[in-house]
Amino acid sequence: MSYSAEQFTVLKGLEPVKLRPGMYTRTTCPTHVIQEVIDNAADEALAGQATRIDVTVCEDGSVIVEDNGRGIPVGIPPGESRPAAELAFTTLHAGGKFDKTDVESAYRFSGGLHGVGVAVTNALSQRVEVEIKTRDPQGSGNGRYRLVFTQGDVSEALTRLEDCGPRTHGTRVQVWPDGQYFDSAKINIRELTHLLRAKAILLPGLQVSLTLPEQEPLVWKYSEGLAEYLAGIVADIELATPIFAGASYQDGDSNGFAKGEGAGWALCWINGAAPNPETYVNLIPTLDGGTHESGFRAGVFEAVRSFMEHHSLVPAKLKLVQDDVTGKMALVLSARVLDPQFQGQTKDKLTSRDAHKLMAQTVRDPLELWLNSHPGAGKAIADLAIQNAQARTRAAQKIERKKGSGLATLPGKLTDCESEDIQRNELFLVEGDSAGGSAKAARDKEYQALLPLRGKVLNTWEVDADQIFKNQEVHNMAVALGIEAHGFQADPDRVLAGLRYGKIMILSDADVDGSHIQVLILTLFLRHFPALLQRGHVFVVKPPLYRVDTTWRGKARKIYCEAEAERDAAIDRLRTEGVKESAISVQRFKGLGEMNPDQLWETSMCPDTRSLVPLSMTAADQAALHTRFSLLMAKQSAGGRREWMERDGWTADIDI
Repeated sequence: MSYSAEQFTVLKGLEPVKLRPGMYTRTTCPTHVIQEVIDNAADEALAGQATRIDVTVCEDGSVIVEDNGRGIPVGIPPGESRPAAELAFTTLHAGGKFDKTDVESAYRFSGGLHGVGVAVTNALSQRVEVEIKTRDPQGSGNGRYRLVFTQGDVSEALTRLEDCGPRTHGTRVQVWPDGQYFDSAKINIRELTHLLRAKAILLPGLQVSLTLPEQEPLVWKYSEGLAEYLAGIVADIELATPIFAGASYQDGDSNGFAKGEGAGWALCWINGAAPNPETYVNLIPTLDGGTHESGFRAGVFEAVRSFMEHHSLVPAKLKLVQDDVTGKMALVLSARVLDPQFQGQTKDKLTSRDAHKLMAQTVRDPLELWLNSHPGAGKAIADLAIQNAQARTRAAQKIERKKGSGLATLPGKLTDCESEDIQRNELFLVEGDSAGGSAKAARDKEYQALLPLRGKVLNTWEVDADQIFKNQEVHNMAVALGIEAHGFQADPDRVLAGLRYGKIMILSDADVDGSHIQVLILTLFLRHFPALLQRGHVFVVKPPLYRVDTTWRGKARKIYCEAEAERDAAIDRLRTEGVKESAISVQRFKGLGEMNPDQLWETSMCPDTRSLVPLSMTAADQAALHTRFSLLMAKQSAGGRREWMERDGWTADIDI
């Protein structure tokens, strides 16, 4: 196939916009093409030439935007053959907002940059009617002019209709968007309302109205500007600080910035999740933020960090980052940048590099002064920053339970069973490796699995779920069981779907240390695996502490006893039966490891002869159990534990 100059096509006029509308506007709905017209009216207000913007949504789907600014120029620019008003609507990159160096420029801080805004509106509309009231270029006084476009082309040339008074001026644009270019032909009223209200807020004294079909007009006019607006946003949110509103602009060309550049802002800190920030550049909403927002946050961070360091509020070894300070900050920011650079024609994100430095410099000193004048607010911000930093540090140290498939995931110390019958399978959590050796030899390998625990398990009552797997023994238990950590409100069916054993047996020595290990394991289950208790999967095995042996009249007998009282009762019973004292011997087991496999099987593992204490929990038990375990296991409850032991300690049956 040949390739030559004949294959080249040059798109003329508004053809590029019609061919690729997504390059120039958001194509979900026509709201943005209407915004282009509104932004032109707002630029007049920003320049101090308009005091009113009125928007009307008509029943036929068209939208009227009217302002009382100076009116689009109707004269013919040098070197052109058509009026400026016609060029603005039909030619890409034509307009009066390019010159940012002239201090007297009509649009020095406008949002218009590329001269394509209303040209895009015209290109993607069935019809556009423009009415202009402005000074006649020939100097014959003010006049009313009319200009009409159809499918982007001039259908009625610019015509002077009549004279008007010297104080009568402004622009009226009515747009009928073309639905073929949009996913939906309807204007997003919620977005339009938000945009217009924001214009009124950002320009105190400007009156903005919105009229919808068969409804009374909505009118906005703010005297307090950003502070009043932010107060409305956070009206139903618990504030950690009062609102701090301010503004700072360059009073001359200095520090590499031009006169008039700077920002106005309103901010506060929230107890909880902060609302999404609202940021603007030269009245243009930047939905995706950009360098002005990041620079502003950097300035806030520097000011707060300086305040905290000056008042020694930063804990040792805690490193603050920007998001620790600004993560819970509610913000409305209106920046003025001389020559802003945006990402795309929709201007959703500012990319001007200098804006970062400008904003950081603009806010730092005023905020630091405010913090030192409001030390209570500064302390509240510092507390939030420290909490965020500590949470971030914990999250960075989060230990995930190792995952995989099949036997490869199981901990090395686990001696698994052969059966796949979950209801029948039993997992023994055994204290110590030596006891594990005896239990391994004693178990029924068909359905009894074994996991030795080394030392005492971590007290997990005050350990976050994302930190418990840092402890190897806890990690091994979770992997062996096949479940993840969960809370009281979790659905048991869901969280126990991977459970590998129907019975979980806690097997520890029958002494104080063994009891402590039982409590630590139960603390883990209650705090992080409560569904095991809710469904009755947990049991405590009661191994004997004593063994009483006797041989009388040629018959050997052995009696296992769990405690001293049971031992003494067994001895008394033998004496009653006539057994001589010399024929009775008592053995005290120091631990499970001292038992022979047959003894361990008979006393602790055989279903027919072992003694089990089932542990279960109902919803009604949760509150009482939580209170009791908080008293027993929480670090801050040391005083309460001492008081409890002094009051009720005598009731405990302790073998020391």
